[in-house]
Amino acid sequence: MAKKYVYLFSEGNANQRELLGGKGANLAEMTNLGLPVPEGFTICTDACNSYYENNESLTEGILGEIDNALESLEKQTGKKLGGDNPLFVSVRSGARVSMPGMMDTILNLGLNDKTVEILAKQSNNSRFAYDSYRRFVQMFSNVAMGMNLRDFESVIDKLKESKGYTKDSDLTCEDLKAILSKFKEIYKSNKGEDFPQDTKVQLLEAVKAVFRTWNNPRAIVYRRMNDIPASWGTAVNVQRMVFGNLGETSGTGVAFSRNPSTGENVLYGEYLMNAQGEDIVAGVRTPNPISQLKEQLPDVYKQYTDIVSKLEKHYKDMQDMEFTIENGKLYMLQTRNGKRTAAAAIKIAVDLVNEGLNTEKEALMKIEVRTLDTLLHNQLDSKVLKNITPIATGLPASPGAGVGKIAFTSERAVEMAKNGDKVILVRLETSAEDIEGMHNSQGIITCRGGMTSHAAVVARGLGTPCVAGVSNITINDENTQVEMSGKIYKEGDVVSIDGATGNVYDGAVPTTSPELNEDFKTVMGWAKKYKKLGVRANADTPKDAKTAFDFGAEGIGLVRTEHMFFDADRILPMRKMIVSTTEEDRVKALNELLPMQREDFVKLFVAMNGNPVTIRYLDPPLHEFLPKTEKDEIDLAAATNVSLDKLREIMNSLHEFNPMMGHRGCRLSITYPEIAKMQTRAVIEAAIKVCKDGINVKPEIMIPLVCSKNELEYVKNIVDETAKEVMKEQNYSLDYLVGTMIEIPRAAVLADSIAEAAEFFSFGTNDLTQMTYGFSRDDAGKFLNEYYDKKVFEQDPFVRVDEDGVGALVKMGVEKGRKTKPNLKTGICGEHGGEPSSIEFFHKAGLSYVSCSPYRIPIAILASAQAAIKND
Repeated sequence: MAKKYVYLFSEGNANQRELLGGKGANLAEMTNLGLPVPEGFTICTDACNSYYENNESLTEGILGEIDNALESLEKQTGKKLGGDNPLFVSVRSGARVSMPGMMDTILNLGLNDKTVEILAKQSNNSRFAYDSYRRFVQMFSNVAMGMNLRDFESVIDKLKESKGYTKDSDLTCEDLKAILSKFKEIYKSNKGEDFPQDTKVQLLEAVKAVFRTWNNPRAIVYRRMNDIPASWGTAVNVQRMVFGNLGETSGTGVAFSRNPSTGENVLYGEYLMNAQGEDIVAGVRTPNPISQLKEQLPDVYKQYTDIVSKLEKHYKDMQDMEFTIENGKLYMLQTRNGKRTAAAAIKIAVDLVNEGLNTEKEALMKIEVRTLDTLLHNQLDSKVLKNITPIATGLPASPGAGVGKIAFTSERAVEMAKNGDKVILVRLETSAEDIEGMHNSQGIITCRGGMTSHAAVVARGLGTPCVAGVSNITINDENTQVEMSGKIYKEGDVVSIDGATGNVYDGAVPTTSPELNEDFKTVMGWAKKYKKLGVRANADTPKDAKTAFDFGAEGIGLVRTEHMFFDADRILPMRKMIVSTTEEDRVKALNELLPMQREDFVKLFVAMNGNPVTIRYLDPPLHEFLPKTEKDEIDLAAATNVSLDKLREIMNSLHEFNPMMGHRGCRLSITYPEIAKMQTRAVIEAAIKVCKDGINVKPEIMIPLVCSKNELEYVKNIVDETAKEVMKEQNYSLDYLVGTMIEIPRAAVLADSIAEAAEFFSFGTNDLTQMTYGFSRDDAGKFLNEYYDKKVFEQDPFVRVDEDGVGALVKMGVEKGRKTKPNLKTGICGEHGGEPSSIEFFHKAGLSYVSCSPYRIPIAILASAQAAIKND
């Protein structure tokens, strides 16, 4: 049977999301439920992939199916595209997961010089007809033909200014005709031909344009940020137009079945009368709250609330719904599981279980793991806020605290962030082109738009604080300054925003750590019940360890001992050890460090309260600790009783051409066994002290950068001999483990041999990725963007684990290690340990635990639970 590419809404259902995209599948499902959905058809995601496989062209087979579907649509509606009783359609994208604002839409398709006159007569509203036509020409020229939207907007702005208009609705029919004439001139000047009057040409160009937007720069960035493969493609939905701009009994709106910011179980949304959907999303006009519709069109409001209730019960989740009212008749244009803040997601999950709509497992699977990050971050200090006054107030579009320097363009936001600045992006309104700047910002302020504007929806998805619709501020025409409360703010000036209240403050307001409520604890309790992976923390200080423990960490998977040596009171003895030319001098310097190191470990063991603590021995190249200023060089020369010239000679001798693959890790302990002896003594003495105080400790000592069994055995012998010596001195017996990091590809290949000497493995995926790819983690960012732009790579392998290469080595290491020792404990302590899709891979690979930064512990716990629910 031939492959099918085009489906009428009546032929699909909600289970065909991968084929029809989320929007198409839900339009089909609503049609099946008997809801008022304008007729249409979906060109499936396979057609998108076919389009790219065929050099961005539609095959004859797909074109034939579009013709057949259009003929069916014309029969259903009794109208004909371009005919005497004209059919008008919208052409919208629809990927299998929601990508708000990332791809484009064309409305009012089918209008031309002939059909606009027919529409004017049929509607008895010439202004409406020509307003719809000018919108179509503008959208088609921009989306399908790639023309600059600003060229068209400036025509409208100039005419409004010349006539003293303040709103688009002030434009008369004659004004719109004049604008339309100018639009056509711009089109012909740009394309060298008249605006297309053939409606079939319009349709096919629009379909191809939507397919092209799948690979536009902002969509590529969004996919990379949200782990969406390019191979998924997008569907295209062609749907009969219903017009919200026919008059005061027509309108359009967006609403959520529950509040997407707080999770409160109330209908939440906005609408505009005599408008089309783009007016709300673009934030061109400030909309009315959905509750006001009850007064304006009570019958429509009642019908709508009944549909909202039906859809939420059907999908068993909070719904985000678009609707249009045409001459008092309600039509549903979309429903989808609504994007929500982390706080809302937690509350909705608990409420859905309490209401009997979801099981615990179902509720857990509906929480977007990445959004938890925002819940765990800071808020503006409420005590400080009591004593200061906002300089501006808008809508609380996305909660959280944002403090940073003002940037007025997306490009500048990106540049400033790269230079280490924290940025607040201030825009008249955002558009999809601003996605990268929004992603790089600590917060977003817009002058226009509502709670469902582009800025609001995207900010909530990013977890970025946003204040929208701040109407009492003014951005100058050059986009270089903004006036708030009578004060001029320029690029680089610092402001603070509270996305939960909509307030903007002058300067940097202090922030406070979040307080997690009972709903959060409930959800974490469910997640711990269903997860299989252990979750530990990467923590080097007692403060980090306590934070991790409070968040639910089950131990420490990585203590980076080198971080402890950079403190002001330790760096000098560390440097003395490094530049020592004899073992005797090195031991003296190490003996200065021993009590400090021992006390560090005591505090970490206490903070973890008997949970496992994995201590990695000294790992980085020694040159990282050396002086960087002449003053420090002079101080070190004096402390070591050598001349400055001699010291510099020693320091130069430590220079390496490729230090990340040089004298570091276990190689230091082999060259200088006294380092491993000092660290072992510190670990064992600390563990014995804590055990004597009543906390049972079993330290895990991890030897880094091993590539052979012999290396590990050599260092392990030092550890065992020193531990035995300390226990004899203390007259105390203590259990401990000695394992290794698998971070060199050779170690994964020889894992069965290395496991003979190791009591556990921990995969250091940062270095393993670096060595597998041959990329420098510190330098790859300089060229990886070119890889993304040219579609060589889709994802940053340092952010999401490369399952095909690095992942294969991890799986090999686990399988080979457990072939030697079936109960070998295996973990991961690279940055990937807190990344949700990587955690799912580690779950499937059979690891024992993941370890991540303290503030990502809840993310790892939830991701581990979702991985278990999904795969077991």
